[in-house]
Parts: sequence; C-alpha cells; structure tokens
Amino acid sequence: MKVELLYFDGCPNWQLADERLRVALVQAGREDVHVQHRQVTTPEQADAAEFRGSPTILVDGLDPFAEPDAPVGLSCRVFRTEAGLTGAPTVEQLRAVLS
Repeated sequence: MKVELLYFDGCPNWQLADERLRVALVQAGREDVHVQHRQVTTPEQADAAEFRGSPTILVDGLDPFAEPDAPVGLSCRVFRTEAGLTGAPTVEQLRAVLS
C-alpha cells in the first residue's frame, strides 16, 4: 500500500491529518506503511495531482475522500464527518480506507 499526504504550506490542517493518519495506520495494523509527504506549490502541480485542497490523502494513487464537484487548486480542504465539516478526516474514516 502506498500512502501520500499532499499539502501546501499555508494549510493549518495538514499536520493534524498527518497525526490522524499515523494513528489510523497503527490501528489498522499497517505500521509497515510509510507515509510520503508531497508539497504542492503551484497551480500546475495542483492540476497534475488532481489536488482538491490541503490536506489530500492518496491511497494507492486514489483520493478516497474526493467529491466529484470539488475544485482542483491551492486551497484548504474540508471533510464531512459525523461531527460536521472539519479540516482533516477522522481517525475512524482513515482507518476505514486503510483496512
């Protein structure tokens, strides 16, 4: 399994997503998976990566949280959770896509 965390420096939530991702990997029994971090710095990079905002988590190259109508670009991203919209997926949501 390949897991990437795409972000841009202006995003206040990518580090929270990274922490939750690491917890979810441990809970899913996937301590063997190394999270690769990729900084997106230009609109061209955002287009090429289909970057729907920061943070974006790719599992084997796919964004499991992508909403089809979400724009591509250098922006902060929100995720739908049971508690409402938030800047990072929950540990439970991440564990579900990593299992």
